[in-house]
Amino acid sequence: MGRAGRAAVKERLPKLRAEWRLDFVVINGENASSGMGLTGDHAKLLLDAGADCVTLGDHAFDQKDMFQFIETEPRVIRPLNFAKTAPGKGARLFTSKNGRKVLVTQVLGQVFMKRAFDDPFSALDTVLKSHPLGGLASAVVVDVHCEATSEKMAMGHYCDGRASLVVGTHTHVPTGDAQVLSGGTAYLTDAGMCGDYDSVIGMDKAEPMRRFITGMAKTRFTPALGEATLSGVLVETDDNTGKAKSVRMIRVGGRLQEAIP
Repeated sequence: MGRAGRAAVKERLPKLRAEWRLDFVVINGENASSGMGLTGDHAKLLLDAGADCVTLGDHAFDQKDMFQFIETEPRVIRPLNFAKTAPGKGARLFTSKNGRKVLVTQVLGQVFMKRAFDDPFSALDTVLKSHPLGGLASAVVVDVHCEATSEKMAMGHYCDGRASLVVGTHTHVPTGDAQVLSGGTAYLTDAGMCGDYDSVIGMDKAEPMRRFITGMAKTRFTPALGEATLSGVLVETDDNTGKAKSVRMIRVGGRLQEAIP
């Protein structure tokens, strides 16, 4: 989320990747550039910091240079259920540093979103059927970019046994329900943001509060610039089946209570 979030990733991710011996790292970069979308330069920063893949969201193309950048950078993924004519891809099979194949895909929810997107369930079903867990893909990561927690949870159960991890993004607040579902899929309703939590979901407090109190806008939203908490989720998978062996919430730095492996 904005400059504070980028700084936290740049400073902390290389060390965490080494200390925790991470095989594959996915970052949601949806709000990394001024809180709205992602520029090509900022995508490069996240990738250089240690991300193997960067996902986007409903603000995927708010930064206009992403239209061209995503066509040249396969490590950036836009939502699968965007229009088929949209630039980029909504799913991609990567090769991790240890040689294993990792499928990363993202879908947008439909509930409470500002505009209608194609059905995320049927879109995802096609991809999962063509990349069976433990077969073509050693691990499968599904980023569910949704407003409604119920839609995220439904997606978790829908993918249970077919994905290594289903993790929610978009609402910027980490949830406390990390679990391994009955079919072996790790699940978390929302990973939270990498951003300044002395804010209103990452934005400087003044303007959001003014709009809530008066119903009137005065200026644009701007990201808060205090020390960020790096938030996320850590999953260990079975090498043979791709299913989750454990899942842990991650919070490092900033104002939130620390949660580390």
